[in-house]
Amino acid sequence: MTRRKFTPKFKTKVVLEALKERETAQELAQRFEISPQQVNLWKREFLAQAESVFIKGPKSAKSEAEEKEDHLLKVIGKQKVELDFLKNALR
Repeated sequence: MTRRKFTPKFKTKVVLEALKERETAQELAQRFEISPQQVNLWKREFLAQAESVFIKGPKSAKSEAEEKEDHLLKVIGKQKVELDFLKNALR
């Protein structure tokens, strides 16, 4: 039996239904064909990270790192072009 993978959209849908508290975790689990423990785990994870939605400033440290990496790759690309040009000039 293989593990099922759930999309973030599906997880969000389940968590929002759980937060409404119109149904128990057991009822939601039956409706969405997952375990009640999974419903509760996703709900805890969602609530633990909810504050990050309202943080101002950079979206995340990862995006800063990605921007820096992109910049460095551009610099490397320019230097490679210059090096190739100079090598061809010496021939």
